[in-house]
Amino acid sequence: MANTPQARKRIRRNERRSEINTARMSRIRSFIKKVESAIAGGDKNAAQEALKAAQPEMQRGVARGVLHKNTVSRKMSRLSKRVASL
Repeated sequence: MANTPQARKRIRRNERRSEINTARMSRIRSFIKKVESAIAGGDKNAAQEALKAAQPEMQRGVARGVLHKNTVSRKMSRLSKRVASL
């Protein structure tokens, strides 16, 4: 258990940050799922719109430190390729 005031504060901060980061990841995953469902449905226009909405969310995740930039870059590339192939 934490013995110092700094360690106690760090535990409190980690819990808050964990909740915020979990919510951010959930939001990003939701945007990605919208793109994937549009791709599965074969609707190119809907997939393009969903991809346009997902891009800034994913980049925001990188800026906030929730995701690594190469991870987002790879996911964006794969989604873009799938949308283009429709």
